[in-house]
Amino acid sequence: MGQAMSEKETLRCVYDLTLDELTALLVSWGEPAYRARQVWEWLYRHYATDFMQMTNLPKALRHRLAEAFSLEPLRPVTEIVSQNRWTRKCLFALPDGETVETVLMLYEKRRTLCISSQVGCGMACPFCATGLSGFTRNLHTGEIVAQVIHYARWLADPHAGGADAAPISRPTRVTNVVFMGMGEPMANYDRVWRAIRILVDKRGFNLGARHITVSTVGIVPGIRRMAEEGLQVRLAVSLHAADDALRDELVPINRTYPLRVLMDAVRYYIRKTGRRVTFEYALMRDVNDRPEHARALAQLLRGVLAHVNLIPMNPVEGSPYQPSTRQATATFARILEDAGLPVTVRLRRGIDINAGCGQLRRHILQVDGRQVMPLPVVSS
Repeated sequence: MGQAMSEKETLRCVYDLTLDELTALLVSWGEPAYRARQVWEWLYRHYATDFMQMTNLPKALRHRLAEAFSLEPLRPVTEIVSQNRWTRKCLFALPDGETVETVLMLYEKRRTLCISSQVGCGMACPFCATGLSGFTRNLHTGEIVAQVIHYARWLADPHAGGADAAPISRPTRVTNVVFMGMGEPMANYDRVWRAIRILVDKRGFNLGARHITVSTVGIVPGIRRMAEEGLQVRLAVSLHAADDALRDELVPINRTYPLRVLMDAVRYYIRKTGRRVTFEYALMRDVNDRPEHARALAQLLRGVLAHVNLIPMNPVEGSPYQPSTRQATATFARILEDAGLPVTVRLRRGIDINAGCGQLRRHILQVDGRQVMPLPVVSS
């Protein structure tokens, strides 16, 4: 059995609410509507950790909010830091004892946060550590948003990290959010998009929609829904193979939405939004990284407004799927470029801390299937 939830942890997370919902609630409590805007600014601009910090609110309202809502739906279990200190990964415990991962990647000009949308994943991709763990449940909106707030708070603190802080000057806010952590975002569509709309709200966190990427293994109904959302959120498709037989093996959802159906949805998305789609392709040695695989991919994407992101995969211990060689990667990229496709090879980050989604969670010792034991911080 999981650890018993405390009374505080059973409270609804305040990050579940939109500003309009918070306003309606406070008005129903007899408060003026502007109080909700004040609370919102404390949540999304000052990253308050306690309602008592909201000193421009009446004390009685602060107490009532504290009795009704939780501000901390995530409990950090362990955080590990890469040797170069540019990548940080945190394993969070949720109120029900489940765990999820979040990764902060520091670049010269960007602070990219890779967040989770589910506990585990039901897509069963055999090369993915999260997929090997299976699916447990969807995250609530507040649990998604809280991952961003946790690291936004860390970035805003000039003293955060101490000796483990990255050896570069850093902006004080998250610049990019990618839904590429644990879980399939399109399988938790409503809560993911509710979280996105909270994060892009100009009255609060104000993250530009173009700085958010939703990655999917190819859930066609979700891609078509996303085309209608009216926000300039980026779409990424985890492709990994350009023929149905191989993709059936690597991405089992392909048996439900084969490549023809998937590409029809992608073309619909492009027509509706005018936006380029990123195709993610994890290169696996002697599985999908040969020249004929590259030529098949170039043919599949011919005439599509696409960008290919080749991913030197982070190895999963005990998995038969291992990273491609540098030579195979370079050859694969050159074939795509010669075919006129824009290509990047993703910079490998956090290999020494198991930064691939689900890897840290799999390495944590579990007792009775739930209780997590912290690991030591890895740093230089």
